[in-house]
Amino acid sequence: MRFNRMLLSTTLVIVALVIQVSVLARLHLPGAVPDLVLLTVLGLALVYGHVGGALIGFGAGLLSDLAPPADHAAGRYALVLCVIGYLAGLAKPETGRLKSATGPMAVVVVAALGATLLYAGVGALVGDDAARHVGLSSLLFTAALYDLLLAPFVVPGVMALARRADNDPLAETGGGGKTSDVASGWLSSGTGLRIGSQRGGLRMKAARSRAARAGRIKGVKRL
Repeated sequence: MRFNRMLLSTTLVIVALVIQVSVLARLHLPGAVPDLVLLTVLGLALVYGHVGGALIGFGAGLLSDLAPPADHAAGRYALVLCVIGYLAGLAKPETGRLKSATGPMAVVVVAALGATLLYAGVGALVGDDAARHVGLSSLLFTAALYDLLLAPFVVPGVMALARRADNDPLAETGGGGKTSDVASGWLSSGTGLRIGSQRGGLRMKAARSRAARAGRIKGVKRL
């Protein structure tokens, strides 16, 4: 991953984690807590693909595991978000542009349900049965509902920032030859002629005109 991707991803994940811990977790909503970190990982994975989504998900999950008031084993949520980020990255549009909001909303619902089930499953393996006391069905419903309501305000903005940071103007203009070739192709597309041949023809005409003028001047001197 390039430096701008790493910097943007780290900043967005930290901001999302701070808001989630300091604001959303203190709302005391029934059931699950709106997962702003998950939505941030989904937005970045839909732009950077499955590899970037897995790496970002692992880092975001590890920060969530270490952030207070964490009451579970470190690495548990890192595994969950790593898998979710990888799977969400597989849904990245080929053109990089979304045609409708149906696809991302479906990804959010599936990710919310999958993250809750995977988190509860990993907890059951390590002896954490807190999900049973709260009610797994209630957690699934509220997690999908809260994340779906919050997604239109988070996912599009994260995707827009990721695309803007990914468009490096220095990288685009670094190859001067390629840029000039593309510009020449666009300029000559309407005439069917090559810019190089047009320049060569202009140079030949200028040389012939100078030679003709020189011949005339010499003829005048001879007279």
